[in-house]
Amino acid sequence: MIRILVFALFVLALAAGFAWLADRPGELSIIWQGQRADMSLMVAATLVVSLVAAVMFCWWLVRVVWTSPHSIQRYFRARKRDRGYQALSTGLIAAGAGDAVNARKMLTRTRGLISADQEPLIHLLEAQAAMIEGRYDDARKKFELMADDPETRELGLRGLYLEARRLGANEAARQYAERAAEKAPQLPWATEAALEYRSQAGDWDEALKLLGDGRSASPEDKKTYARRKAVLLTARASAKLDADPKGAREDAHQALKLDENFVPAGLIEAKAYLREDNLRKAASILEKLWKATAHGDVAKLYVRARSGDSAADRLKRAEKLEAMRPNNAEGLYAVAEAALETRDFALARAKAEAAARLSPRESAFLLLADIEDAESGDQGRIRHWMNQALKAPRDPAWTADGITSPEWRAVSPVNGRIDAFEWKTPVSPLEGPIEEGSTDAVDEAIRTLPPRAIEAKPAMRVEEVVKDVKKPVVVAAVVEPVAVKTVVPENAKVETAAAAEERPFHGLPDDPGVKEGVTEKREAATSFRLF
Repeated sequence: MIRILVFALFVLALAAGFAWLADRPGELSIIWQGQRADMSLMVAATLVVSLVAAVMFCWWLVRVVWTSPHSIQRYFRARKRDRGYQALSTGLIAAGAGDAVNARKMLTRTRGLISADQEPLIHLLEAQAAMIEGRYDDARKKFELMADDPETRELGLRGLYLEARRLGANEAARQYAERAAEKAPQLPWATEAALEYRSQAGDWDEALKLLGDGRSASPEDKKTYARRKAVLLTARASAKLDADPKGAREDAHQALKLDENFVPAGLIEAKAYLREDNLRKAASILEKLWKATAHGDVAKLYVRARSGDSAADRLKRAEKLEAMRPNNAEGLYAVAEAALETRDFALARAKAEAAARLSPRESAFLLLADIEDAESGDQGRIRHWMNQALKAPRDPAWTADGITSPEWRAVSPVNGRIDAFEWKTPVSPLEGPIEEGSTDAVDEAIRTLPPRAIEAKPAMRVEEVVKDVKKPVVVAAVVEPVAVKTVVPENAKVETAAAAEERPFHGLPDDPGVKEGVTEKREAATSFRLF
């Protein structure tokens, strides 16, 4: 565009000059070697311009002839380079698609058209072709060459890192990630990998230093940065809670500033205050977390904040939690546990049943079994609640990648991912159907439940049914996938699972047990005297 504008201005200036000469006519006489030439001024100007144009044309012609060999050579070189880049592009696409034959063919063609010194991507194509052909040693050597070249250093380090991860060489992968993060901190994969490795090693100071300040991040990245920094600060606070409660409290407080509803950070800060005998601040933090999250761990720590409290004091604190969040399963469960310790069985049963209705789970039904055992010792009712616990979902726990932990952790033990643990219901331990005819299935499943304070007597097996019973027999439905074979008379009334679900808290238990003296009476009624 600029060239066109300059050319137009030059033409306009030239036309203006000729117009100026045309308005001012004159004669020009030239005497050269005894010869005199007379002409007008316009003719003289035209001759001068024509002479300049002729000189420029001659110079261009001589220049074209002089540089034509180099131009021809450059043309063929550019054509060859274009063909090489086309082959390189086709080869990379073939390597990405897993076409080893075409990738190797394009690699050979590229080598004949382009030099590897001029285009480092040839090393990448060669490494990719070697990997899809299974020649991992050759690929690793190519990645090492690329890592030594400043132009392809990051690409080579990433290849070496992925190869080390594939082989399970975690220490080598860590070193490659650290090197890449040091040379190019803007690479997300390098920073992420180095951060995970430092977190797995428990080096929280270096992990926080690598995380940076997050000032140049986008708004979405700033949220991720704040969450991750809160996790790392909480992990560091947890590591030094025993040795340095004050430092742990400060780190947890900084984490709560970044995420005010982060339960692990609040628990650690409250524990630090409790170790400093500051019950008021600890209670204030736990109450704030309870109002926001109603977390089970918050309720446990709040109720048992002081080890010297009596059972009645713990009950008062649990009732205070329930008043903050009415109709909450965790609050009702905490009150039921505290009421059981005070031997207030009516209150404990009412709260436990309410908690089981709001959130059916193992601990609620097992608590009802505890209450029944402590109050009456009725083994039939105890087994009823144990069976309900077997059918109910498991209690929420800190879960990450299928692994549950009694306490929150910053890093997943499976893949090293940061902030992987979530408070949710874990997968049930009963996976897959149990073989038909396995009469010990229910007893074995009950034995795998979390340990409680009660010790139930050995339960009767389901197949132990007296055939000569005249009264109708009620058989409890067994939760799927447990399949149990049962012998039932023809006139027996079988209760379905749907009917059992309608009355989980009232009516006859699933297994009422055998009352004392029934066997002796039955033997006396069916015996005969011969003499």
